[in-house]
Amino acid sequence: GSSLLTGPEGLMAKERENLKRLKCLRRYRQRYGVEALLHRQLKERRMLATDGAAQQAHTTRSSQRCLAFVDDVRCSNQSLPMTRHCLTHICQDTNQTLFKPCQGSEEVPCNKPVPVSLSEEPCCPLHLRLPPQMYVPEQVLSVPEELEAAPTDLYLSAAELQPTESLPLEFSD
Repeated sequence: GSSLLTGPEGLMAKERENLKRLKCLRRYRQRYGVEALLHRQLKERRMLATDGAAQQAHTTRSSQRCLAFVDDVRCSNQSLPMTRHCLTHICQDTNQTLFKPCQGSEEVPCNKPVPVSLSEEPCCPLHLRLPPQMYVPEQVLSVPEELEAAPTDLYLSAAELQPTESLPLEFSD
């Protein structure tokens, strides 16, 4: 760029002025001296802080496994966010209040964790008690046998119902 200002072919005065303005605008937001040093140090501190936090969050999140033991073997499922247990074992956490074990029925006991809802006894979909049926279908009326066995020659066909040209239509008042 600087060779354009002093090049052998030279530039017109207006072009030279525009080029100087462009260079000034390009350096307009650059920092110099102490301000540049402080700005670079601030950027480095921010990078270290954000990289460390992001890396720490990633390692803790990926290493968070369920703390429950099944037959002396630790559960390998990933824990729910902000908890120490997976969805299967969340009811073992005494401090949580979002899940309750399903009560099941007398025949089939069930301990699946179910989210607490407005109902007093939350149940899993398998043991959900449906409300009584509100719609009762109407009973079908039976047709007497004598109507079913009626002769079909009493009914007129579609061709017999249509008027023809030979029969005049009469209109009455």
